[in-house]
Amino acid sequence: MKKSSQRTTRRARLAGHPARGDGSRPQIISLFSGAGGLDWGFRKRGFRIALAIDISAAAVRTHKKNFPRTHSVEADLKKLGPAGVLRQALRLIARGSPIGVIGGPPCQGFSQANTRRKKSDPRNGLPSLYLKIVRRLQRHYRVEFVVFENVLGIRERKNAAVYKSLLQGLKNRGLAVTEKELCARDFGVAQNRRRIVLSALRTRRGYSSVRPRKRHSRPTVRTAIGKLKPPAFFKRGLRTEDIPVHPNHWTMKPKSPRFRRPHAVSIDGRSFKRLSWSDASPTIAFGNREIHIHPTGTRRLSIYEAMLLQGFPASFVLEGNLSEQVEQVSNAVPPPLAKSVAAAIDLAMLGR
Repeated sequence: MKKSSQRTTRRARLAGHPARGDGSRPQIISLFSGAGGLDWGFRKRGFRIALAIDISAAAVRTHKKNFPRTHSVEADLKKLGPAGVLRQALRLIARGSPIGVIGGPPCQGFSQANTRRKKSDPRNGLPSLYLKIVRRLQRHYRVEFVVFENVLGIRERKNAAVYKSLLQGLKNRGLAVTEKELCARDFGVAQNRRRIVLSALRTRRGYSSVRPRKRHSRPTVRTAIGKLKPPAFFKRGLRTEDIPVHPNHWTMKPKSPRFRRPHAVSIDGRSFKRLSWSDASPTIAFGNREIHIHPTGTRRLSIYEAMLLQGFPASFVLEGNLSEQVEQVSNAVPPPLAKSVAAAIDLAMLGR
């Protein structure tokens, strides 16, 4: 063993937690898991995703398909509550085990893109529910870390009380919070998507702060989807074997007369936002199935193209109808960003 490795192992033991490589990483409970973009990053780093919970039936089917060893549950966390999450966890994870809690509650109530957002939006209470779940889990498990992802709008003045309560709540639970504003493009994703990521680790454990490492590459739309064959257009009875390249490489047949004048389609539109080959995509956050326009201006992106622009691997497959697939890909944490956060937490637990 190299001296540096010996020092790392010794520091880990002195801090009261084992070094990596021995299967000792905390098991993960994923809340508001969606398709599993955040979960994918943690799994790639070597964490076991023990339990994932989401309200969307289609998202849970997607999760089961791509995370076959995870217990994926379709449930409304507001109805399930902290006690219900604990019951699910106790069936899967031994009491007293180290765990990590990760997730990003639905963000539409905070999103700057939601021009009709209201302070009273019921989704704004989900961070409080998240804290209550963490608190209940702490009574039975060693919650070593918590990861919370959300839109920048959660820090706006009108949401300040919710955000400050979240930060203080994590600190009150004995967790040291690292607050980061991260852009997906800095982590190898062809998308300018900026989000708040809170990483909270147990205090008095010898853990260091969480520092996700950026990549030097600056991918563009062309590097992400430029070499793909054209997708299939949806039609009744469309079979998977009729779809080229990937099961999600399909889109709706273009009907708007704007598609007959592709150069007239604006790159700055709201529901008709055309991508540029030479730049990154704007945030993949769609509404009412208004998926962004392909750089050619002749059609909307396929689901698979949107997935690649979000950083999903080619092996990942989404389940559900068009609306359900659009919702899953747009709500997901970009997997490469998630992997960098997972790696940063892993290293922080070693005191690096």
